[in-house]
Amino acid sequence: MEDVVIIGGGVCGCSLLYELSRCKLNTLLLEKENDIACGTTKANSAIVHAGYDPEPGTEMARFNVEGNALIEQLSKNLDIMYKKIGSLVVGFDDDDRKSIEKLLEKGAKNGVPGLKIVEGEELFRMEPNLSREVKCALYAPSAGIVSPWELAIAQAECAVEGGARVELDCAVSGVKKEKDGWTVLTNKGDFKARFVVNAAGVNADAVSEMAEPKRFTITAKSGEYYILDTTESSLVNSVVFPCPSKLGKGVLVAPTVHGNIIVGPDSKDWPRGDYSTSAQGLDYVKKNATRVVPSVNFRASIRNFSGLRADAGLEDFIVGESKASPGFFNIAGIKSPGLSSAPAIAREVAKQLHAAGLAFEPNPSFVGTRRVRRFKHMSEAEKRAAVKENPLYGIIVCRCETVTEGEIVDALKRPVPPRSLDAVKRRCTPGMGRCQGGFCGPRVLELIQKHLGLKPEAIMKDRAGMYIVTGETKQGGVR
Repeated sequence: MEDVVIIGGGVCGCSLLYELSRCKLNTLLLEKENDIACGTTKANSAIVHAGYDPEPGTEMARFNVEGNALIEQLSKNLDIMYKKIGSLVVGFDDDDRKSIEKLLEKGAKNGVPGLKIVEGEELFRMEPNLSREVKCALYAPSAGIVSPWELAIAQAECAVEGGARVELDCAVSGVKKEKDGWTVLTNKGDFKARFVVNAAGVNADAVSEMAEPKRFTITAKSGEYYILDTTESSLVNSVVFPCPSKLGKGVLVAPTVHGNIIVGPDSKDWPRGDYSTSAQGLDYVKKNATRVVPSVNFRASIRNFSGLRADAGLEDFIVGESKASPGFFNIAGIKSPGLSSAPAIAREVAKQLHAAGLAFEPNPSFVGTRRVRRFKHMSEAEKRAAVKENPLYGIIVCRCETVTEGEIVDALKRPVPPRSLDAVKRRCTPGMGRCQGGFCGPRVLELIQKHLGLKPEAIMKDRAGMYIVTGETKQGGVR
């Protein structure tokens, strides 16, 4: 029997898996996709919010501010790409100034450090490409940017190395209460557990209803984005937001940790599982972004994408043990600032599990550090040493991002190995550059085939069914 089964391999589920790996427990994470971080975690703004937006006194406010500090420390410990670059909420008129003053007041109550209002020449020294119609801005120096999927992957890898388990391609079909705990029904058999944690993202309401009376309904909110080439990296220095509205934080323009510029999102109700983009949505993003930063060069776009956010229609997250079904815990309705809050949410749920009777004995095998070789960011001396140690580091596979065969092979040998082209991309960035894998994709496929023993026709671009090499089909399947 497992001590804890976690349903959902996004950043919240992986953060909890890592937190519980500090203790000597049998912990299992179930993910229906062929990799972790395949849902909201891989398709969002990648912002570590400062914490001035949530209502004071809410769990959302507490988790945001605590999570902001935890992510900075995790990034150091687990070698996750992260930069503290600050954020600006810009205003155009007196009404916007009033909104910014309210955000300043909320941020102070939430304990956000260093907040101040900037204007005039000080503001344009910080961000020269802002519209000259901007009158003032709220500056939050503690805001940052992170690689969101890497935050999830790094924690999952360390947890597995420390004794936890991850089961991929494992879809949950039922959760049953038993005398001594729970049975989780899946396409890979049944798993028994003392405690179950629901971290299923946009499907969290469906999983919740398997174990307890209906409590909440999730609406999937779609957001569409542009990713601009690294040639545009000097466009902005910080995360730039407009004043927030009832639709959310608005269309932002921000750097990414990989040197690109991200622009978006819009916000609209959308079917679950639909990650399509639309001319209407992208036009909305373009129109609203150029109001704040007029010189955004959308001709430098190398990719558009959309992500789904889980909105439970509440002003706070749903985090904690079910009153109707003790032993069943929810991490649900995790909309923005969910990414920023995830490590703090994990710590809170771990505390609640302990209070519910889960014994916490320190794990002597706990893995609290990780190091990743990134050839692109090495000094010349470090590159020479890496090639001398492993000649595969002298073979460039991805020309756009300068990714070597050594990095890809190392990724394929990690505790949660990638099995699709995009899963490799999320670990070491081949295919993330200007040509979007047009050059390196076939070679990455060969390396997956060679080192994982998969047939080429079984290797996906990303999710199940996204075949790259298609053979003769029979009854919908690949032979």
